[in-house]
Amino acid sequence: MAPDDPGQAGEAAPKLYQSLDRTAAFPYTRSEYLRRAAWGIVSATLYRLSLPRMPGWRRFLLRAFGAKLDPTCNIRPGVRVVHPWLLAVGKFSCLGDGVRVYNLGRLSVGDHTVISQNVHLCGGTHDYKRRDLPLLRRPIVIGSGVWVCADAFIGPGVTIGDNSVVGARAVVVADVPAAAIVAGNPARVVKERPRPEA
Repeated sequence: MAPDDPGQAGEAAPKLYQSLDRTAAFPYTRSEYLRRAAWGIVSATLYRLSLPRMPGWRRFLLRAFGAKLDPTCNIRPGVRVVHPWLLAVGKFSCLGDGVRVYNLGRLSVGDHTVISQNVHLCGGTHDYKRRDLPLLRRPIVIGSGVWVCADAFIGPGVTIGDNSVVGARAVVVADVPAAAIVAGNPARVVKERPRPEA
């Protein structure tokens, strides 16, 4: 062994802050596991293989699993939704291809909001202050008139205010005020969104 190898005899093992042998093997209820399995089959076949111009069919499938969707919203076939029963999308809003809806908690999207390609909406995390790292399922609220640009990350428990813009590849881990433009990692307000001229 190399002299600096931590496994060398005589060295004390480091005091770890987490014990993965203590984590919950099954953090969801039995009914959720059954619904997740059923949705997994439907999502990988009937949903994913639907034609791009069939938003009504995708809304039908998501609603069959409990989603609350306005008849005018558009969920693209490349969107991945973990828990449809925790999803609500308002009027004329659109979720683009590659959007990952990791909605372990409730996710609501307002009216006239665009979630661009490859955005990650992450409503799950773990309590790092406990050794067993229990799963935390946090809601995400995205207001009306919002544009979340491509490849952005929206973290658990975040609220995005109405009429705001989240820049491309921004990492949002705190609430965003209304009519703000945020960018960066972590995302910060860079300026106020101007009112439209027309």
